[in-house]
Amino acid sequence: MAKGLPKRSEDFSKWYNELVGMADLAENSGVRGCMVIKPYGYAIWEKMQAQLDKRFKETGHQNAYFPLFVPKSLFEAEEKNAEGFAKECAVVTHYRLKTDPNDPAKLVVDPSAKLEEELIVRPTSEAIIWNTYKGWIQSYRDLPILINQWANVVRWEMRTRLFLRTAEFLWQEGHTAHATKQEALDETAKMLDVYAEFTEDFMAMPVIKGYKTENERFAGADETYCIEALMQDGKALQAGTSHFLGQNFAKAFDVKFTSKEGKQEYVWATSWGVSTRLMGALIMTHSDDKGLVLPPNLAPNQVVIVPIYKSDEQLEEISEVVKTLMSDLKSKGVSVKFDNRTTYRPGAKFAQHELQGVPVRLAIGPKDLENGTVELARRDTFTKEVVNMDAIVDKVVGLMTEIQNDLHQKALNFRDNHITEVETFEEFKDVLETKTGFISAHWDGTPETEDKIKELTKATIRCIPMNNKQEDGKCVFTGNPSKQRVLFAKAY
Repeated sequence: MAKGLPKRSEDFSKWYNELVGMADLAENSGVRGCMVIKPYGYAIWEKMQAQLDKRFKETGHQNAYFPLFVPKSLFEAEEKNAEGFAKECAVVTHYRLKTDPNDPAKLVVDPSAKLEEELIVRPTSEAIIWNTYKGWIQSYRDLPILINQWANVVRWEMRTRLFLRTAEFLWQEGHTAHATKQEALDETAKMLDVYAEFTEDFMAMPVIKGYKTENERFAGADETYCIEALMQDGKALQAGTSHFLGQNFAKAFDVKFTSKEGKQEYVWATSWGVSTRLMGALIMTHSDDKGLVLPPNLAPNQVVIVPIYKSDEQLEEISEVVKTLMSDLKSKGVSVKFDNRTTYRPGAKFAQHELQGVPVRLAIGPKDLENGTVELARRDTFTKEVVNMDAIVDKVVGLMTEIQNDLHQKALNFRDNHITEVETFEEFKDVLETKTGFISAHWDGTPETEDKIKELTKATIRCIPMNNKQEDGKCVFTGNPSKQRVLFAKAY
């Protein structure tokens, strides 16, 4: 176990918080509830961003950018959306400071610089974007509009945790406009599939696709689709959402178009997003008591090479061999780092790269040069083997896929072993406290029952799984008739 890192089994929350810092991913900033994402953490986010951006563009979307500030009148236009985010809003009321007449060393708000209209720092961008779309859309020829924005948003959270819940965070938000309801519904489902494929293929994190209940829907949406993942402590994490907004925002901002038939109709809308909370999901899905475990697809360095030497001459000889090896690995698309720092001993380097989750470590010393070999260590399994130098490139390339698949399978096995069907509320509470994970149970479909279960257990309905099996049953809480099971869990 890394020095100072708590065990997951003893204190998962403390383990997570300390790992984020020790692995050099992020730290708390001088601004309450906000974080500094450090270079190593940001490198992982950039890999996520690049892969998602590629997928968005492959599905016909373009990137744009909209203002950080939303006039209060626009924010209020869609009532459900405004009400849903009101408690988390940061508000700008003045635009200038001045010197305090009683203390020249201090600055105070200039009361004469009060804004005519208060500005909301965006918690989400539907309002400003749909006010903009009004000027872009006149005819069916202007549709669809398929826009994504990479941005920061502010939600004034009272209890924060790095990556999982911060007052400011990074995300992408897609906002699309369509001529028909079916087009918008298809878009909502398509983007959920993009998220699910990304989390499965690149994060090696299995997810369940489903629908949110009315209680859990995005404020202002007619329907919210989601992907739900399960962390190693048995809590669920909402990893992404895609919203069918119906015509709610089009009506709020009077966005109409002339149809092919010459009629004036309201536009249909979607929005969808994932955020830096995926960083938290990545950590909690795969990592262990020794530190991060990163899937090769998202590791900033897929391979690190550590030289073992006693003299400058030996380092020079090893470096010549490594130069060729690095070139060969890079030509195969493998990202590799040569850790030739002279200020750290090999053991310290091993510990750092283990802590930071580098998938494969290669060590080369004088004996390896004599024998034409390399020592290879896997981060996920801690296995070591000696490989011939002429076979090492193919071996490493193969391991990139093998490790990626193994991590996904391990997480999938854990998830599937932590989905438990229950019939009674006593079983429900027992599983929640002892086994944890997803609980598959019948629910009578009422918000009142959903609220009561949440009040008594802190468990929420994470989703109604897509393609859910229809079966007669009785609600786990009320005993009233039910036609399907839903997934409950405690969640982040």
